[in-house]
Amino acid sequence: MSGSVRQSGSAPLPSLAEAKAMARELRQARADAGESLRHSAALEQVARDLGFRDWNGCAAALQTPAPRAYRAGDRVAGRYLSQPFTARVLRVGAAQAGAGWVRLDLDLDQPVDVVRFETFSNLRRRISGVIGPEGFSREKTSDGVPHLVIETLLD
Repeated sequence: MSGSVRQSGSAPLPSLAEAKAMARELRQARADAGESLRHSAALEQVARDLGFRDWNGCAAALQTPAPRAYRAGDRVAGRYLSQPFTARVLRVGAAQAGAGWVRLDLDLDQPVDVVRFETFSNLRRRISGVIGPEGFSREKTSDGVPHLVIETLLD
């Protein structure tokens, strides 16, 4: 169980490095005031100040990358079944896979062949998939490669 009690709508979170720097500054301020404060206690205080129950929950939240924001009409580049593509995002929908996961419907600029046999082809021009905050799907091919990977947003 994470130690998070942070409410949505709060101010943006600092990075993990910034939160650790806040703890160092707190320790220094207390030392300047003649008080002793252990590093772990400073981390716990910073976590509470940021709206978390404890440092473990805070650190986990700060290490989780912010989900990428996609909109209909965006241009993206990535790989589908290990084949590179560029595409236009047709639709963005919520996914039930968890926070930061989205369903994307893509219109590929050039079709990709979803079959790896030389004597058979199946070209796809439109694909749908659910991707996580890091830009790739949970579903993987037999060799462990995610089915869908969004590598970049294009201009």
